[in-house]
Amino acid sequence: MKLRNKYGIPSNAVITIAGTVGVGKSTMTNALANALHFRTSFEKVDSNPYLDKFYADFERWSFHLQVYFLAERFKEQKRIFEYGGGFIQDRSIYEDTGIFAKMHYEKGTMSKVDYETYTSLFEAMVMTPYFPHPDLLIYLEGSLDDILSRINERGRPMEQQTPVDYWKEMHKRYEDWINSFNACPVLRININDYDIMDDESSVEPIVERISDFIHHTRLLKK
Repeated sequence: MKLRNKYGIPSNAVITIAGTVGVGKSTMTNALANALHFRTSFEKVDSNPYLDKFYADFERWSFHLQVYFLAERFKEQKRIFEYGGGFIQDRSIYEDTGIFAKMHYEKGTMSKVDYETYTSLFEAMVMTPYFPHPDLLIYLEGSLDDILSRINERGRPMEQQTPVDYWKEMHKRYEDWINSFNACPVLRININDYDIMDDESSVEPIVERISDFIHHTRLLKK
């Protein structure tokens, strides 16, 4: 497999960054892409036709929103692999069903029929041998206090107005999700192990860990 960086990471690798709000997924995506000379893939929020409707009426629009996200992420995943890899991806297709759709169903803002339809569609599209899963999912983790501190530091008005109980619930849901996730290899990285914002070189040991992890994972598959 062709290599094009000093770390020995395949040039066609696809690495997905996952973690709850405020954990620094976008920052890590850009830092790794710069270090590896990979392309980035970010979620397209501005063009989502359901987002405003959803925030106005969760119960009516949650199913529509989740199906839209599923379709867009599926198309993006196909585009990445058709291009030939070499991407760092901000957020995974797996989080929508494992966390958000499940949360809407359990809270009563998505009906049982809609939830079952959504999960059946997800499994038919994604959980098959034909779907191109990432080579690695990096899970950014940290304590609830650390994540709340980061949310406060970046000062986004909508996040500042969100009750702390919501962030507690999301933190737990993410932890429960990743503990049972097995669609692709997972590398956990604690957000206290680096400081990319103030020290770009702190990404170097992370890239080395990724290289070792991918190499070891591929040896086990042989």
